[in-house]
Amino acid sequence: MEWLRKKDTEEGVTTRPMTDQRKSPIAEVRSLYNSKLTEQDVLQQSAMMRLLSADPAELEEIGRRFRRERECLAPERDVKVERIHRGA
Repeated sequence: MEWLRKKDTEEGVTTRPMTDQRKSPIAEVRSLYNSKLTEQDVLQQSAMMRLLSADPAELEEIGRRFRRERECLAPERDVKVERIHRGA
């Protein structure tokens, strides 16, 4: 662990201790996005159950749509958390 801190120092990377003022908003953002991700899972399962006898191509398209939505939510969450870390 110490060698990582030394490497960061050499590269000019600075760290700030996590304050309670940042912990709470970060927890809220993570909770919100975890809820959104869970909602996407439930919606996808529900859609798949309704379409069990549907065309396999249609099922694949539904799966693709839900995966895209999930792939957008995670980076969005990470950007918001990073902004809070930076104090923006």
